Amino acid sequence: MQGTKFPITVHLHGTLAANASGRFALPWDCSLIAVSSVASNNSDATLLVGTTADDDAYLTAATIGDSEVPVTKGRSDFVGGEYPHLAAGTVLEWLLDFDGSSGTAAQNVTIIFWFTEG
Repeated sequence: MQGTKFPITVHLHGTLAANASGRFALPWDCSLIAVSSVASNNSDATLLVGTTADDDAYLTAATIGDSEVPVTKGRSDFVGGEYPHLAAGTVLEWLLDFDGSSGTAAQNVTIIFWFTEG
């Protein structure tokens, strides 16, 4: 894959008591090539990645890593089995369900979004 790779990292401290979300605009055309995520405990948290118009446009209800063992979601995990290509100015949105379906709440969550420019 050509282009400059860059990460955007999110860390949520402590035991989560509610769902968490975030958004950021992309400064140039790029492709999302991986999402790595983990909680420090054995949680039931799930992660959606999409846009403000479609919250799971790129990644649907993916489980995150547990007990400090990250999982990485890549091409075959993304909707349509392709790397999502995002135009400059696209607002990427992530939503973390802190306890999945009323399971164990996640603690000390880290999410890393990996992109390649172009």
